[in-house]
Amino acid sequence: MFFSQAGARPRMWEASPSEHKKWVEVFKACDEENKGYLSREDFKVAVVMLFGYKPSKIEADAVMSSVDPNTSGILLKEFLDIVRKKKEAQLYRNEIRHIFTAFDRHYRGYLTLEDFKKAFKQVAPKLSERIILEVFREVDQDSDGHVSFKDFEYAMNYGQNPIMRKTADKS
Repeated sequence: MFFSQAGARPRMWEASPSEHKKWVEVFKACDEENKGYLSREDFKVAVVMLFGYKPSKIEADAVMSSVDPNTSGILLKEFLDIVRKKKEAQLYRNEIRHIFTAFDRHYRGYLTLEDFKKAFKQVAPKLSERIILEVFREVDQDSDGHVSFKDFEYAMNYGQNPIMRKTADKS
């Protein structure tokens, strides 16, 4: 329950003026016919230009289903909001990766109970070994004695969702 109660919280992130300008330029470049909106294919190209990957069908479907049905595509304002959220998520995931790497002092790609003990001794020296063991067991989802990045990321995100937290608190 420790991570679910004390999970990291993403900060609201604002784009710099130059980044915002870049996003607008990408929108305009992808809206070749000056329609005022991006089609599904235009959106995919914009994501490639900004993030370096082609969005999956599921991601594109999710974005297109969130668009105002009275328009034929993604308006600039919606596009900027989508890009800001994607950038925020990307930065948050990088932050989690950085924390994980700091805990993984031997660069093994996983954390052991000893790694947890050393890390918690630095950040929360008064935390009992029993609590650290509970945290480790909670985070080690497959109980293999190792916390992978996937396990760690899940634990960090688990504390994000109040509905999940309430569910976890009831058990």
